[in-house]
Amino acid sequence: MALTLGTIVCVDDQAEVRRLLGDVFRARGGNVVGFDDGEDAIAWLARNEADLVVLDLDLGPGRRSGIEICRAIHASRAELPIIILTGHGAIDDAVAAVKAGAVDFITKDPYLEDKLEISVEKVERILQHALDRKRLEDENRELRATNERLRKAAGRRWAIVGDSPLMQNVLSKIEKVAPVPRPVLVLGPRGTGKELDARAIHTLSPRASEPFITINCAAVAESLLESELFGHEEGAFTGATKQKEGKFELADGGTLFLDEIGNMSMDFQAKILRVLEYQRFERVAGSESIQVNVRVIAATNADLKKAIAEGKFRADLYDRLAFETITLPSLSSRMQDVPVLAVYFLGRFRQEVAGINVKEISAGALDRLAQYDYPGNVRELKNVVERAVYMAQSEVLSGADIDGALPPEAQGAPADGQAFTDDPRLALPDRVDAFEAWLCRDALERTRFKQKEAAQLLGMTYDQFRQRYRKYGLGKD
Repeated sequence: MALTLGTIVCVDDQAEVRRLLGDVFRARGGNVVGFDDGEDAIAWLARNEADLVVLDLDLGPGRRSGIEICRAIHASRAELPIIILTGHGAIDDAVAAVKAGAVDFITKDPYLEDKLEISVEKVERILQHALDRKRLEDENRELRATNERLRKAAGRRWAIVGDSPLMQNVLSKIEKVAPVPRPVLVLGPRGTGKELDARAIHTLSPRASEPFITINCAAVAESLLESELFGHEEGAFTGATKQKEGKFELADGGTLFLDEIGNMSMDFQAKILRVLEYQRFERVAGSESIQVNVRVIAATNADLKKAIAEGKFRADLYDRLAFETITLPSLSSRMQDVPVLAVYFLGRFRQEVAGINVKEISAGALDRLAQYDYPGNVRELKNVVERAVYMAQSEVLSGADIDGALPPEAQGAPADGQAFTDDPRLALPDRVDAFEAWLCRDALERTRFKQKEAAQLLGMTYDQFRQRYRKYGLGKD
């Protein structure tokens, strides 16, 4: 569905061109304000809001050029997208337009109406980008204004941050099962916060004042796991110089979190099942039966039902653990939570690390964060935000800062014609190259990939065009 355009300011000294622009944009729901002089447009913009400016390069003798008007508008309204119209597609003009702050460059000729029809989708994408950035800026201002409230709320809700329906469902399950003295199974991909959820259940339960003990079953060798969980007597094995209490004893009265439960052998799973059923066990090399009162919360990123079918996990242990099952969603399935998570992680990092200069996150940075799918989920997002904050030089985190912190596989090339609409802090030579490449490709498409005609359209020699054709790899895809 095409975007409903907002207010478009059209500046051209030719009445017929202004009329044509008005017809094209009004047909798409835009409110068009026309001027024949750039100075009048500047004065109007000082008092009114607009969403887009379409500006002729040559505004007539004795008047400032479109480039100068563009530069003046951009100086006071850097967020406002400006499109330059020109009677010829010279590379020098295009470069000057980009330097002045323009986001697009359209050649004006007797077929301008047709070319505008072709280009209007691109214009709408540019405007949509600008509107999205404005929305993100508004959201970011709101996030900054409520950052302290969010931190306090996160503290009250155990630092589980997220407003998406998926996370609200998780929180609802946590609150409901927490008071019930039964095991809970927490499932989900790596990095989704399974231990955080286990701590939340413990904190909300009547056991909150008792110990919360954790063990990663995958990080302990099978030969040592029994000693770690049940303890051992002095002399039980080489190196056992004194009696040791295991995790079950340490968690007596409280909660034991068994992370990566799917990594246990079948034999050891039988021992865990016995403890869950009878709340009794013996230390390694011990004869005394020890009674405990422990609530177990288990977690894994493995597919336990598949493991059961393959004979690698006990069905009866699964049934015992899964009094309630909480499945944590991947971050890619709740991307609407990325902004609030990013602001939360910034606040936490500032509290934990002295000398952090970054105080806020720009809309461009939030936009860039939302373009990656985070296979490492919330943990990876936290690492990306902290790396970006650590390396940033400014008090405002930018999209370029995020790019520097994202992994190489996230550094995708921008779509044709979009590089010059991204973060204005990108290096100018890169923006100019991207715009020049787009101009050349646009000329090729208009001439059905006839290089000589494309060179003529751009006012270049064939050799000049061939040089850029090879530089930017403009062969047909």
